[in-house]
Amino acid sequence: MRISKGNVERAKTPSDKDQAFYRDDKLKGFALRVTAKGVKSFVVETLIGNKVRRITLGQYGKLTAVQARKEAQKILGKIATGGDPVADRKEAKVKTVTLKEVFDKYIQTRNSLKPTTIADYERVMLESFDDWKKKPLLEITKDMVAKRHTRVGERSHARANLAMRLLRALFNFAMGQYEDTKGRSLITENPVKRLSQSRSWFRVEKRQGYIKAHELKPWYEGVSKLENEVLRDYLLLMIFTGLRRQEGAQLKWRQVDLNAKTLTISNTKNNLAHTLPIPDFIEDIFKQRKESSVNEYVFPGTGAGGYIVEPRKQMVKVIESSGISFILHDLRRTFLTVAESLDISAYAVKRLANHKMNNDVTSGYIITDVERLRKPMQQIADYFMKCMGIKETEITHIASNHRERVCK
Repeated sequence: MRISKGNVERAKTPSDKDQAFYRDDKLKGFALRVTAKGVKSFVVETLIGNKVRRITLGQYGKLTAVQARKEAQKILGKIATGGDPVADRKEAKVKTVTLKEVFDKYIQTRNSLKPTTIADYERVMLESFDDWKKKPLLEITKDMVAKRHTRVGERSHARANLAMRLLRALFNFAMGQYEDTKGRSLITENPVKRLSQSRSWFRVEKRQGYIKAHELKPWYEGVSKLENEVLRDYLLLMIFTGLRRQEGAQLKWRQVDLNAKTLTISNTKNNLAHTLPIPDFIEDIFKQRKESSVNEYVFPGTGAGGYIVEPRKQMVKVIESSGISFILHDLRRTFLTVAESLDISAYAVKRLANHKMNNDVTSGYIITDVERLRKPMQQIADYFMKCMGIKETEITHIASNHRERVCK
């Protein structure tokens, strides 16, 4: 039929198909598409590069039949002279894609990201690129990247590097997402490369903080003075087990087996389930906590999640009381430093820390079950208790088999 206003309005909705096409008998390639829901759209169908392509011109109502015919003539004429309007549309769309749109798609596509990682990324976007969110990705230049890196670096070198690593990841992601009809990326360069080309990345030394042996007693005394028993016990768990911050904070009672004296972390950084033996001192803490439990979490909090969120205020009290400055991750470093100092097997230390050993062929042949870790775990706990001045009468059960080590 000839696509005209009258014929478009009379075109019927298909009853047995998802859509129906009414092709113009004068202009080859020009057609009207009608969906099962009655939506009518003008389209162009033709060969582009030996493939049949369908280009939607617009819905009837937003376009008249006359306007659609003129647009179809333009597109068909361009194709006849070697043009590719599909590729042109893709390229035009990429030019308008904003940094926020790429970020949202990145988060949506990478469904293995942990909530904490997503929260970190969102914080980086807010702190470092809030004024760039609505900016088209292709308008972000090398010079802009270099200047922003320097500006953020005035506050924190580590934050500046982290921000640019995320931006680099977003550009690399976009390169694979936005391609032309031949599979070639429409984003041809990552501007963050400028930092490597100019050697502008900030040199950030890895944190080496830990609580030294002679500092353990005043630190423990400072922790013991906390009126907030939940945070007090949480800090002790962290140093006695070496767990990561969220692993301890989100620990649930179903993950603790007091009969087997084990705890299991399933949602770990490396996605490997992590089961640890519970040393005697922590066993006693768990038993006391269990008696006063109010929800499913070992360390309940008043926040929406139901577990403790921010121990910073309590940590400040410990620092002021003890004179020992520390951050939460220092407790994990302290645990591992003590483990190494006790000449515990390197494989056992890695297993206690739940670190992967991908490049170690031998490790693949060693099976370390939780019971093999019980002795070294108790050794570490005994060392802490000795250095902290914790008397045997302060806990219900004290293992006496591994008292050969002394605090040096």
